[in-house]
Amino acid sequence: MGNAAKLRGVIAAIATPLDDSGKPDAARFLTLARHLLDNGCDGLNVLGTTGEATSFTVDERLSLMRAVAGSDLDLSRMMVGTGASATGDAVALTAAAAGLGFAGALVLPPFYYKGVPDAGIVDYFRAIAAASGSLPLYLYNFPALSGVTYTPELVRALMEALPGRIAGLKDSSGDLAYAREIAAIGDELAVFPSNEAVLIEARQGAFAGCISATANLNAGFCARAFHEGDETALAKAVRIRALFDGKALVPGVKAALSALHHDTSLSRVKPPLVAATEAEKAAYARGIAAEGEPN
Repeated sequence: MGNAAKLRGVIAAIATPLDDSGKPDAARFLTLARHLLDNGCDGLNVLGTTGEATSFTVDERLSLMRAVAGSDLDLSRMMVGTGASATGDAVALTAAAAGLGFAGALVLPPFYYKGVPDAGIVDYFRAIAAASGSLPLYLYNFPALSGVTYTPELVRALMEALPGRIAGLKDSSGDLAYAREIAAIGDELAVFPSNEAVLIEARQGAFAGCISATANLNAGFCARAFHEGDETALAKAVRIRALFDGKALVPGVKAALSALHHDTSLSRVKPPLVAATEAEKAAYARGIAAEGEPN
């Protein structure tokens, strides 16, 4: 499975900075990525939900993927979101991820038609797998947005249809009972809930780690929780995440990044998202600062 074993621990669903025209700003992205990897992140999920992947064209996504692959970043620490409504787009993106050397692809199900049979999802993955060599495939379970759940039965069907290719699952449903049920399917599945509150439980072997939007902001505390079992650090990380409860998460994270990195452009979002207000940005910055430095 290539670099699959290295994808564990604290993984930030990294935000995608935008340039003046609304396209991915590769230079700012690489700067942010280096910062995160140097300050607590074990890995990065490039072009996930926090990275606004589905708001970009295939060409824009490929351009950013190529910029990452052409940089000095360690691709063994990178998974990249490649799911799409159109099977052909998902195939092209996942094939590119394999060719560029990413450690894995995080794949949303095709998310326009609802109530599709499991066999249709399996066919989607057969096409993706056929075009992407031995690249580890991670299932991205986010039914609130995709409308499709990777049920335990579907996960088993995919593993049977594609032996050795399904490396794990990211769960953004918030249902820890579901995440535990998926993890119990087999030791070969690396399961990543989306909330850093699970990190000490993950440290004890229940999960492979977490893939979190707010790890853009609290990775140092998350790292202390996962690698050292520091419950005080975990509480700080969880309080930072709670700043965004009831708020639009992606604009909020980008606003907080803008404040922390003193770069107003980092707060830009793609339609249909709308940037956070200056008052919200200031509140996020105060809340994060109140937790102190994760030294």
